[in-house]
Amino acid sequence: MPSREVQFYPGEFYHIYNRGNAKQDIFYNDRDRYRFLQAMYLSNNSDCSVRLMELEKNKSGYTLADIKKVFNEGKISYNPLVRISADVLMPNHFHLLIEELQEKGISRFMQRLGDSYGKYFTIKYDRPGSLFQGRFKAVHIKNDDQLRYLLAYINAINPAQLIEPKIKEKGIEDFQKILEGINKYSWGTHFEYMGKRESAIIDKGLLGKIFSTPEIYYEFIKEILHGKEDMWSPIEGLMLD
Repeated sequence: MPSREVQFYPGEFYHIYNRGNAKQDIFYNDRDRYRFLQAMYLSNNSDCSVRLMELEKNKSGYTLADIKKVFNEGKISYNPLVRISADVLMPNHFHLLIEELQEKGISRFMQRLGDSYGKYFTIKYDRPGSLFQGRFKAVHIKNDDQLRYLLAYINAINPAQLIEPKIKEKGIEDFQKILEGINKYSWGTHFEYMGKRESAIIDKGLLGKIFSTPEIYYEFIKEILHGKEDMWSPIEGLMLD
């Protein structure tokens, strides 16, 4: 892989994102989204000899609980390359908020993830060529303010843009409709931070300390949506163009 401007260091946080080639959809249905999450789980283990394609030969529709059971029964260690603190899957792109744990952990994780999901998508939909628009994008997160505002962007603003696409330019027009939409969108980590779901993939890490209760997190999200907090300035340059 060619060198990139952003350098990765253990203990540092990064906003990782990519989208479909020519902005095409990379998820056609919920099964695709779940397959991506499965690949995230397996791609993050530095010691893993279990491949998702091999699992799918034996059983269709593996859940993350099933995969964890395979690890436990086979006494396979799970040694994560990165800490995934947040994610959201949108129709034609994804966002991850990641802390590198091991040297070259992000690069190894993202290469495995891209290869695994790309092969799945190509085989399933008989679509040759690159699925993604080049290599993944990465931006270094430099302080706690950027970290918490980026979490709001990933967990709340992205799903909200499915309802009102021009939020950044116009602000929110129907607050209640947006809030209801976010609270129903299951393909991100809003549920984890609301305390409504636990995930085998997500480790909140520092963000779990910053938002120590669901109430603190939800109040922050509502302030962002109401426009009481300027979320755009702190994360300028950290978002998908």
